[in-house]
Amino acid sequence: MTDSGPVIGWLLRSDPSIRWQVLRDLLDVPESRWMAERARVATEGWGARLLSHEDADGQWAGGAFVPRDFDVREWQDVGQPWTATAFSLSQLREFGLDPSSDQARRAVELIGVNSRWDHAGEPYWEGEVEECINGRTVADGAYFGVDVSPIAGRLVGERLDDGGWNCERANGSVRSSFATTINVLEGLLEYERATGGTPGSRQARRSGEEYLLERSLFRRLSTGEPADEDFLSFLHPSRWRYDVLRALDYFRSAATLTGAAPDPRLAEAVGQVRARRQEDGTWLLDRSLPGRVWFDVNDGVGKPSRWVTLRAMRVLRWWHQ
Repeated sequence: MTDSGPVIGWLLRSDPSIRWQVLRDLLDVPESRWMAERARVATEGWGARLLSHEDADGQWAGGAFVPRDFDVREWQDVGQPWTATAFSLSQLREFGLDPSSDQARRAVELIGVNSRWDHAGEPYWEGEVEECINGRTVADGAYFGVDVSPIAGRLVGERLDDGGWNCERANGSVRSSFATTINVLEGLLEYERATGGTPGSRQARRSGEEYLLERSLFRRLSTGEPADEDFLSFLHPSRWRYDVLRALDYFRSAATLTGAAPDPRLAEAVGQVRARRQEDGTWLLDRSLPGRVWFDVNDGVGKPSRWVTLRAMRVLRWWHQ
């Protein structure tokens, strides 16, 4: 196996949002050290840059899910825009913005006062109707210290008979989707990490995990064939989309909370990640979603990605330990 030393050095020569996670997840440095590095996210690099685009009312791009100036033709011709509040908050969570920072507390408070969902004007921290959106809202709200118990409770009640979730449930869907399920699982995990969860939310999270595990994270239960070839290509930022690396990183994160050992049914997906490692020890960015962004955090599709590499290395490290 390729020596990881040069790759670790490459990751550390990056943004604070990458560095603090390398220190915590790959190098096991004392908490005081990685917390000090994490604190820099608010004032340096990508975190500070994204915060600089925040509106005076606490939103980004003037809207909750889509920008204020959004025209549906942009989605059709260019791609979904990713600059509005929901996606900006999720990216700040991924960067690791300290929830106790002045910047985070200001944004959370102002969003609660001023932001309304595009669906029907619902207050932002009360969520809207789609499980994908509400799963991400629970994750962001729980991370940033908001009481999102009512939304989490709704998600528990919206679980389908096969154990997962589908944002098309309101339109009649009775089968779960990989993408909706991972969005809800990440939300319920963050809610559990922040509050301990409820018996219902913990049981729902286990059933959602079982939905993915029964399918080896990417296979159809009916035929055993890959449900979507894109599930085996690595995407960043993930937004609301699914791939096996995102799912594996979820299971790793859940294990840090619960102490659970890796489930053997993850082995095939882990093998997919291991096989994609390049000779220099990095992983490539396979896909990037089209659409308006504030700025790029990768060097381009087909090139080594620090985000993908960080996720892959910590997943494999967890698996082997």
